[in-house]
Amino acid sequence: MSVNERGAAIAVHYQRIWSSVPSNCDWPPLALRAGDLPDGFAVLRVAPAAGDRPWRYGTVCMSAPTDDYAIELHMICDGPEDECAAILTMTAYFHRTTARLDVGHSVNFGRPWVAKSRCTFGLVSLPYLGGPAWEWCSIGAGQRVRCLWLLPITPEEAKFKRESGTDALEERFEASGFNYANPFRPSVV
Repeated sequence: MSVNERGAAIAVHYQRIWSSVPSNCDWPPLALRAGDLPDGFAVLRVAPAAGDRPWRYGTVCMSAPTDDYAIELHMICDGPEDECAAILTMTAYFHRTTARLDVGHSVNFGRPWVAKSRCTFGLVSLPYLGGPAWEWCSIGAGQRVRCLWLLPITPEEAKFKRESGTDALEERFEASGFNYANPFRPSVV
């Protein structure tokens, strides 16, 4: 499968699950060394479908065809915040060059999600909003990519996760009814 076919399959998956056509995010890419991200890497922006509110951003070709465990990440935001593209690019870079990410891992963004947001970390989570239909993307010939949610969290929530575990943090999220798409939401801990 070519890079273009792989990327197209992931884009079609995003279109199917979010009922809106994705477009390339015009955010200028970070200056990375050649080969740090797989060929075809991009971040797509998905505008809200009719009657929907959140904007969505998702990686394409964050994982390479040779990866044993292929993942892509997406973020959800109240408005069109292209800072999500920067965060997804930096997180993909971290995944490719430093440590492989999976469910329950957290990453330090090194910056706020958006200006003045207290969310400076991300939690790699299951895509609870859509279940397995969102989580698994078929890319042909029996190959699948796991599409996970990069949920922005506060430093206090990251610390709580390290001390009490991912399940305990997710229970706090569920009990609080927090607005996961709001960059300015208060911490749940």
